[in-house]
Amino acid sequence: MPDTKRNSILIVDDETIVRESLTKWFRQDGFRVEAAEHANAALKLMEKGPWDVVILDIKMPGMSGLELLKRLREIDRNAQVIMATAFASVESAVQALKDGAFDYVTKPIDPDHLSHLVSNAIQQRKLEDENSILREHITEMSGVNEIVGESPQIKRVIDLSLTVAKTDTTVMIRGESGTGKELIARTIHANSERRYFPIITVNCGAVAESLLESELFGHERGAFTGAQYRRKGKFEMADGGTIFLDEIGTVSPKMQIELLRVIETKQFTRVGGNEQLSSDFRIICATNRNLETAIKEGAFREDLYYRLNVFSVLIPPLRERRMDIPLLAQFFVKKYAVIMNRPVTEISGDAMDMLVRYDWPGNVRELENVIERAMVLSQPPAIRATDLPFQNVTKLELPKDDTLAAMEKMHVESILESAKWNITRAAEILDIDRVTLYNKIAKYGLKKPGQN
Repeated sequence: MPDTKRNSILIVDDETIVRESLTKWFRQDGFRVEAAEHANAALKLMEKGPWDVVILDIKMPGMSGLELLKRLREIDRNAQVIMATAFASVESAVQALKDGAFDYVTKPIDPDHLSHLVSNAIQQRKLEDENSILREHITEMSGVNEIVGESPQIKRVIDLSLTVAKTDTTVMIRGESGTGKELIARTIHANSERRYFPIITVNCGAVAESLLESELFGHERGAFTGAQYRRKGKFEMADGGTIFLDEIGTVSPKMQIELLRVIETKQFTRVGGNEQLSSDFRIICATNRNLETAIKEGAFREDLYYRLNVFSVLIPPLRERRMDIPLLAQFFVKKYAVIMNRPVTEISGDAMDMLVRYDWPGNVRELENVIERAMVLSQPPAIRATDLPFQNVTKLELPKDDTLAAMEKMHVESILESAKWNITRAAEILDIDRVTLYNKIAKYGLKKPGQN
């Protein structure tokens, strides 16, 4: 195998003196160098690669340099090819640049000029190799490994997210606070064609109304007191990628008008500026508010709502997917065991029962906080019930037996209560039809509160 620790150069030229001269120059400079007198020999040497730089003569017998260039780029797209040409064939060299060559030199070759080009080409090769590795890592991270759960509800959320990710459709993610809306947004972005560009997050509820315009659109120097420098806005930074507008329901009516215009035109102006800027971005937004009610109350524009709510993903609260609680709890135990360097690896049966029984008004975020706190208090190797911040959880009684029927009754009753006995909603959560749900209600003798 070739020594890949040194930078490598492949020289392809039908002139013996050129091959020998260049080989001698670059070997003296510490490069690993091989030479080929025609295309077939060059292709065989390419198999011994990778080669950082290929110095390729344009005019050769048999396969021309331009044809060989295309073959070389197919074998190793990151190989940097420097074309060697006579003055009479500069037009061919320009064509080579269009076909992917790094640069060209004219004969007779100036060694200093060529050495400079080779140095630049090697830096370009390193950048492209690093970029390829980064793309591979991004692709590896584009899965849904961080979305923890086996419930039908969360599986449906994942399926919807992966489906819409393949499009450029605007997405609205809905759900209570702490359900993981930003994680779903990042999953959509990571599985989209825009994944090699950034996802820019803006928490609209956390930015003062007076600053949100500058945050989104940027500002020019002197646009307002304290604006000492020009600043890019989030829309400009999201060019080619995704902008995630969290808590979109908190945006003021004035800013809603601005957002609507930007969404429709993909154009905007920095605060204090006159230049019309363009940006190619995808919008994903999220809200924990009932925007339909806000529209009726005049607090949210109906036209903006329809622009944003093209495709909706609803994340169910944790109390509606209790079967995911043990998986999530164990996930956070492993996470904080590493972060805190603590040998806590388990959750006791009593503690897990308590976690499953609790209603989690703060959803997954609250569960993570509870586990983090318990990891501090616990005695290895397990978190126990006394490590949890709640001791009297009575909202959901666990069944006295472990039969499947008892567990099903508990789960159906829990979902009915969380859905306020809305049969259609409860059936959707359980992923069954209404008739099946009515049959289970009758089977287990379940009754709506206040019903005799």
